[in-house]
Amino acid sequence: MARTQTTTAPSKAILTTTSTSSTPYQVDVSQSLRAVKALVRKLQSPSEPAAASKTSLLADADTQDASDAAPVWLVLTTKTHITDKKRLKPGKIPLPHPYLLPSAPQGAETREPLRICLITADPQREYKDLVASPAFPAELGKQISRVIGTEKLKAKFSSFEAKRKLLSEHDVFLADDRIITLLPTLLGKVFYKATSKPPVPISLEGKRKSIDAETGLKRVKLADGGKKVEKLPLQAKDMAAEVQRALQAALVHLAPSTTTAVKIGIATQTAEQLHANLTAVVDGLAGKYIPQGWKNIRAIHLKGPDTVALPIWMADQLWLDETQILSDERVAAIEGGKGKKRKRIAGEEADGIIEVPGPDGKMRRLEKPKGDAGEGTKSKRAKKGSVQGSVVGKEEVETEEVKAAEREEKRERKEALRAQKEALKSAAVSAPVEKIAEAPAAKVKVKKTRVKAADLM
Repeated sequence: MARTQTTTAPSKAILTTTSTSSTPYQVDVSQSLRAVKALVRKLQSPSEPAAASKTSLLADADTQDASDAAPVWLVLTTKTHITDKKRLKPGKIPLPHPYLLPSAPQGAETREPLRICLITADPQREYKDLVASPAFPAELGKQISRVIGTEKLKAKFSSFEAKRKLLSEHDVFLADDRIITLLPTLLGKVFYKATSKPPVPISLEGKRKSIDAETGLKRVKLADGGKKVEKLPLQAKDMAAEVQRALQAALVHLAPSTTTAVKIGIATQTAEQLHANLTAVVDGLAGKYIPQGWKNIRAIHLKGPDTVALPIWMADQLWLDETQILSDERVAAIEGGKGKKRKRIAGEEADGIIEVPGPDGKMRRLEKPKGDAGEGTKSKRAKKGSVQGSVVGKEEVETEEVKAAEREEKRERKEALRAQKEALKSAAVSAPVEKIAEAPAAKVKVKKTRVKAADLM
């Protein structure tokens, strides 16, 4: 149910709502930049250090990010649940200022090279040879410390401790997009619960042939009567380009819900760099990943690890189209019926005609019975076991008769059992005295003692 709602923003809230202009769905640049600066100032404040600098005995170092800085998250809320299975596959959005580069921003000290683990489809030897080939960039090849296939992943890293060790030995995990949906089962919660190292999908297939080798013309699509697409063998330079693009992108992993969080940067980046990443991620989500685009976006927030969510955009409508809006009469009927039990099943009309459900599920129009209307309901008639003066169909009368016959039969069985019990009791009382005399003396004394004890009580 969607209703018109008027929201009053706090005095210090950073809020931008839609308007009636020709381009209403845009994030205000000045307001969003103001929010980014406030968040960066909060994360870099020495008086209140970020959560990443806190020491805790319960903290797990294996789940920490490749950088030591606190992450910055973009939280996007939609109006409806995202249920398209194709869209739930992880994807990437290119960032103008990536945060996984080996060198720190602002001319700081150089970080250590990234330790990249590449998860591929079988056979893995093909991709190992491409990484070791001279055509693959040497600097990037040194960062790829392990190439592992799915079969080896199942055999060698099936235990919990083996998965934890694999997670701690690498900073970034890249996976073939053909097997990306199988990894949650293979890797388990070690990689997908409370971790900032989920596998990033990359394409490890060769380029498609756009020219038909037989005719020399442009390939005709399969839907238009052409042949199935053919792909060239994967080249080392194409593989290196895919790895480089993955390191310069933000991971988007949608869920069948209304909330999506995307990491857009780290606290050591400048406010201008984070703002540029924010704009790129918002445009990418609205243009490709969110069904119906901006119309389905309800709110956009900016958040740190342990900070409040700063609103940078909020929609003024909570519905997608007018068909989701209920009329005022329907809303009043729903709100009026909350928390109240229905006193009758049938709907009463002004002319003394009521509607009752029949055995076939259809409603029947019958005359309203005379007398107290509160005593003429079906539930009270069933409790009293009386059908006199009730407005029911022929089938309902037959049902009441069957129930009455069943109750009578049940009562007769109870009477028979009661009579049988009484007969057994009378037979036990009139037992022969000789049997008592033949009983052992000890038992007779016990019986007498019990009788005396009972008399004293």
